[in-house]
Amino acid sequence: MPTLRQLESFVAVVDEGSFTRAADRLFVTQPGLSQQIATLEKELGGSLFSRLPRAVALTPTGRALLPHARAAVTAAERGNAAARQVTGSEGGELRIACVYSVSLGLLPGVLRRWRAENPDVTVRLFEHRHGDTLATAVREGQADVGVGPVPAQWRGRQRSLGTEEMVVLLPPNLGADDVMSPAGGEIALSRLEHVPWVQYAPDHALADVLVDACERAGYRPRVAVRTEQTAVAPLLTSAGIGPSLVPAAIVPPVFAGTIARPVPSADRELVAYTGAEPDALTTRFLGLVARAAVLMPDHVASALSRS
Repeated sequence: MPTLRQLESFVAVVDEGSFTRAADRLFVTQPGLSQQIATLEKELGGSLFSRLPRAVALTPTGRALLPHARAAVTAAERGNAAARQVTGSEGGELRIACVYSVSLGLLPGVLRRWRAENPDVTVRLFEHRHGDTLATAVREGQADVGVGPVPAQWRGRQRSLGTEEMVVLLPPNLGADDVMSPAGGEIALSRLEHVPWVQYAPDHALADVLVDACERAGYRPRVAVRTEQTAVAPLLTSAGIGPSLVPAAIVPPVFAGTIARPVPSADRELVAYTGAEPDALTTRFLGLVARAAVLMPDHVASALSRS
């Protein structure tokens, strides 16, 4: 029968997408991790991963095992936390899964309040580039609560956090007759048809947001640079590479360029969601995040009003 350590190793490789990163996460050597996976594969009678040149992919056997392995690892972690809480050595752990833009913009302020009210509760974050992988992770028990775009056909609980507004970030030092100069705090996306954009990687959810917005304006956006890191787009725009479309909440307090609302507008609803029967700790967090979520920071609202 597979051991908990083997299942932890398997789940870590799935989550990290790499034996090297999984070994770092578990504080073991890569040969030691590989041996755990090899022993598990021998126990199950089939390979769990297809080794690709720069990544790993689950085999049908691996896909069948994953939800059960994740459930076993999660149950063990929760049991350990519950036992430590009873003995007074730990106040519990809250596991939050979110999309990267939420961990950059919305969550820091929420977690500051949460830590002030729950200092003995540790928080573990699992960050995802796309709402679909986020929902899958929550469904499979990776986290107690997910925070991100509305998940499709969710059967658990949901709390709306409001509408996340996207803004266009424009490079600094624009002339009055520059095609990228906004008017009245707004810029028509149709004016940027021939301007190369700072964009996200194709599998990043925010890449779809820009493409959808520009297609509603009648064109597909050109690419100057693609980045996989959510926080990098404002930095590239600030460096003069090109405009970017980002959630208002991730705009840094000090931004060298100009902030404008896109026309047509681009936004999405954000929610916090859990399974059908969340525990008391998770329910308490749901209430707090619904009260404390800030989707339009004051410095962005002020910049828009001055434009």
